[in-house]
Amino acid sequence: MAKVTLQSIADRVGVSRMTVSNAFSRPDQLSAELRERILAAADELGYVGPDPAARALARGRTGSVGLLLTDELSEAFQDAVATEFLTSVADALNQEGLAITLLTSGAPGGPYIPARDVAMDGAIVYICDPASPDIEWLERRGLPLVSVDRDPSPTAPSVTVADRDGARAAAQHVVDLGHRSVGVITLETGFDGEGKPTANRPARERLLGWRDALTPAGVEPEVRAARFRPDLAVEDVARELLDRPDRPTAVLCFSDAFAVATMRVAESLGLRVPEDLSVVGYDDSPLATAVRPQLTTVHQEVSSKGREAVRTLLGRMRGTDATEPERVLLPTSLVVRESTAPPAG
Repeated sequence: MAKVTLQSIADRVGVSRMTVSNAFSRPDQLSAELRERILAAADELGYVGPDPAARALARGRTGSVGLLLTDELSEAFQDAVATEFLTSVADALNQEGLAITLLTSGAPGGPYIPARDVAMDGAIVYICDPASPDIEWLERRGLPLVSVDRDPSPTAPSVTVADRDGARAAAQHVVDLGHRSVGVITLETGFDGEGKPTANRPARERLLGWRDALTPAGVEPEVRAARFRPDLAVEDVARELLDRPDRPTAVLCFSDAFAVATMRVAESLGLRVPEDLSVVGYDDSPLATAVRPQLTTVHQEVSSKGREAVRTLLGRMRGTDATEPERVLLPTSLVVRESTAPPAG
């Protein structure tokens, strides 16, 4: 079946191709009766609209914003916080008439690299390995960028969370309860080509915040690192930390997901939360109130983070932002629930 074009519609109605084009892009140039005839003919012929590639070329923009993730999408969508962030970005873009394009790292040595090859008007770089070559490709393309939960680029706006403040408040809470044997389960972020740790910003800032409160109290935490992946599963790390006589009396966790996994392990070992073990999460995700006992955690405004990322990126895309890249720092707050109490005895 031949492709229906603007000329096909023009021939059916008996007008010029430009008149048909105006019916879609400049309706004020036509009478209501003529536009209705053109649209009816287009519907009858099965016209699906102007070719997106041609329209993007003519306008000089694609109508899409990229969101760069270096983790696999399956891993991102298992994380309630990442899912809330993605949703808030997509909703904010939709309100502006823009689409979201999810970008993941291309296969090493492969011919197709999304960050290099996908057409987009700008990009949001979410967390990501600082050494990711995909970030370099986006920068080399000269695209408007905004970084989220990453160390700010000197030339691009950034949206971050007061992670250190939140972690400090969490650690101070367990210190004030009387805990002096404290464990930490944080995020293992891998190593670069030279074997150096590639800690992401939230992991680094939270560890600093916990130590800000623990060190003055004379507490040296036992730090363990974990991921969701099987070789470094949170449950395994938590069991190593808790299955022994000299276990900590409180555990500070990188996320609510880590905290819930820790609580599960504690239960399997016959430990009661919070009577035998206090557990603190981070994020205040839906998990925090879904578990029993409900989780003491640090609240961050995840949806606001997504909306701010879109706002600052649009300012850069439209050229209406300030000369200096904007730095948005969102607050955190401690939410005390049922998973923390003074140590037994």
